[in-house]
Amino acid sequence: MIRIDELIAELCPEGTEFIEMRKLLDKTPNIRWQDVQDEKYKYIDLTSVDRTTHAIGATETIDSESAPSRAQQIVREGDVIFGTTRPMLKRYCLISAEYDGQICSTGYCVLRSKAKKLLPNYLFHIIGTANFYAYVEANERGASYPAISDSAVKAFRIPVPPIEVQREIAKVLDTFTELEAELEAELEARRRQYQYYRDALLAFDDQDVRWVTLAELGEFIRGRRFTKADYVEEGIGCIHYGEIYTHFGVSASDVISHVRSDITTKLRFAKPGDVVITDVGETVEDVGKAVAWIGDKDVAIHDHCYAFRHSMNPKFVSYCMQTSSFIAEKAKYVARTKVKTLLIESFSRIRIPVPPLDEQERIVAILDKFDALVNDLSSGLPAEIAARRKQYEHYRDRLLTFREAA
Repeated sequence: MIRIDELIAELCPEGTEFIEMRKLLDKTPNIRWQDVQDEKYKYIDLTSVDRTTHAIGATETIDSESAPSRAQQIVREGDVIFGTTRPMLKRYCLISAEYDGQICSTGYCVLRSKAKKLLPNYLFHIIGTANFYAYVEANERGASYPAISDSAVKAFRIPVPPIEVQREIAKVLDTFTELEAELEAELEARRRQYQYYRDALLAFDDQDVRWVTLAELGEFIRGRRFTKADYVEEGIGCIHYGEIYTHFGVSASDVISHVRSDITTKLRFAKPGDVVITDVGETVEDVGKAVAWIGDKDVAIHDHCYAFRHSMNPKFVSYCMQTSSFIAEKAKYVARTKVKTLLIESFSRIRIPVPPLDEQERIVAILDKFDALVNDLSSGLPAEIAARRKQYEHYRDRLLTFREAA
């Protein structure tokens, strides 16, 4: 840190110039599929980039015949790509050598730094800052499926210190992200082990357990719309569909959002014990994702949510909806439009096991312990990763805050 302070004092003592990103970026070409009919490419879809680690995970191999309409942009090593649909999900990454020359979705804004003006690693860390996301939130458009245009992203003004300063800042921040990546890899191995045991425990192989459709077990009650304008600091507790796949886990007893009390009669509510599911998302896993509501009060739910009202252990139902077999079955009932949508009547025909309540409670107790090992932010690896991430975010926002030159 001292080294950075010394460089700033030496190279930009009067402050740093702030420049619109577009002035620091090169143009990025699209692919001409008719010219590359025999070539195959890795396709970086919106769901390929992990929102937590900011690394590319699963990709699809495509060619001119199989390429989806959004597979258009050629990426190069050092590009930073930023997801512009539902941008507050913070889906962005730095393109590594492995993906040089591959294809990404038009749902990303591709940021290619001009040589000698802007370092890719420095830009990557800028895209994660609180200042950038405050700008994004102010400039996104659309209520149910918000987005920000590429031109608006590139109009964001960033601090551009001398390259030596950029390099030193990126070096420090890269150290934090590399350590976090190592911890995440270890946690992912544990998570796969947990998923294996969960699926095995809920398969009930060779056991005399009834399998019953969701429609026979309960009813689905659709929520009602509320908007950003309805949010308040204190009011009626609510669950927005986006929070189910960005914040909540298997169950929730507290909300993170509230809406105005004067719209009570316009809302629909989940009751304690209901399982709240989403009906839209970017992936099949997101669509129909479940959270058991175990709070002590009714909670308002968005119209892209359903409350599943039943008489089973709510966490048992939520765990069942996480299994690989359930997700595979659910995939048959997802309409694959631009926004993936759950076909609720078909979804309600999926069967889940119905052991006695005491057996449901026993299984939930076992799975709760496994779940805590990989998801509980108060202990173990998740706590260490959360602490490292908080430390990184603190230093990132501190190091990337500059006094603007007059």
